[in-house]
Amino acid sequence: MGRQAPSENEWMIMEVLWNNDGASMTAAQIIGALEPALSISPKTVRVMIGRLVSKGMIGFTVDAEDSRIYHYRALTGREACLVEKEQRFVSRYFGGKVSLAVASFLRSADISDNELEELQELVGALREKRDA
Repeated sequence: MGRQAPSENEWMIMEVLWNNDGASMTAAQIIGALEPALSISPKTVRVMIGRLVSKGMIGFTVDAEDSRIYHYRALTGREACLVEKEQRFVSRYFGGKVSLAVASFLRSADISDNELEELQELVGALREKRDA
């Protein structure tokens, strides 16, 4: 599974960057966007940004006018992060067995007939893809 998936709080930073239409953001802008949702100190957010840089999930450029300001952007898309999180979750809590994870969710969910039909179609599509 190569790189690490973002933690829950790191995920919120990634959401801010993903929701910024690909434009880069400074740490101060990220902190400002998180303030209504998170009660974490700006220093902690900066540490998490550093971790995301180390994980290769975000990159940065140095401001042309002020070398103390970095502009961050997501290098990893939401879908890739979701896949990584899903794989880690199944591995950690279900011994890597997808069928156990799905069965656990299905047993505890209130699923409508339409949702069951959608799941059956998904299983059929997965079989076709596997057999192709």
